[in-house]
Amino acid sequence: MSGTINVKGKLLAFDKPLVMGILNITPDSFYAASRKGAADDLIATAQGMLDAGASILDVGACSTRPAGEPVSEEEELRRLHAALDILDAGLPADSVISIDTYRSRVVEECFSKHNVSIINDVSGFEWDAAMFSTVASLNVPYILTHSVGWAGDAADYTDFLPDVIRTLSHKVWQLHQAGVKDVIIDPGFGFGKSVEQNYQMLVSLPLFKQLGLPVLAGMSRKSMITKVLGNTPADALAGTVALNMVALQNGADILRVHDVKEAAEVVELYAMLKEAGAAVGKKDNAYIY
Repeated sequence: MSGTINVKGKLLAFDKPLVMGILNITPDSFYAASRKGAADDLIATAQGMLDAGASILDVGACSTRPAGEPVSEEEELRRLHAALDILDAGLPADSVISIDTYRSRVVEECFSKHNVSIINDVSGFEWDAAMFSTVASLNVPYILTHSVGWAGDAADYTDFLPDVIRTLSHKVWQLHQAGVKDVIIDPGFGFGKSVEQNYQMLVSLPLFKQLGLPVLAGMSRKSMITKVLGNTPADALAGTVALNMVALQNGADILRVHDVKEAAEVVELYAMLKEAGAAVGKKDNAYIY
């Protein structure tokens, strides 16, 4: 695992993989069952995720689904302020909340008015010219995503994996030069990658670990599953569970998911597998024929 990050003065450790629960405050998320609106429903869902094993709740109000149209900045802020007011009042004060946005003004307002701790920017500070300086000034944990265009967009690469790693490595350097100490790497499953490229990234997560930072895997119910299985996001839980185990075996530190209970169970089973592997590896505990 990859050490710790500082969340409002407390260390969030990665000695065991963490689960991030997705809270979509949108009417158009690609996975309909993840959309939350009414206050009671929002609190029940959020608290349920925490109870089921989520260490982080990721709140988003502007869908980046394939072929989707982004809402205005004002509408995104309206949704987020309303939802975060509810979460601020209804959740424990030590809850770790991340904001899923690529807009710097949204980050600034949410951090000034609400109990939020982490910036989750799917654009890798590419879609808002002020995002980099905002992240640097706040100096809070930042999830750095590799993305080329909107979700579902195609992209050209000279040499796919080296291109992705080089881009992330350079941006990590920029963030560290600006004083941002706590960076989490998100390879960006689905953002400017083909189905085949997504699977190449999944089996190559150890390369991303070489950056020396925690790695987040966000594949929950995405098209890299549904296009292979010929199903819909509503039917993609089993595929998500399977790929989450592969991600953990390849070094993922955080699973970003719609289904927290199932992801937390995968983490427990992975921990048991890891323990069993360590035991078998000890000559005095293993019989080798």
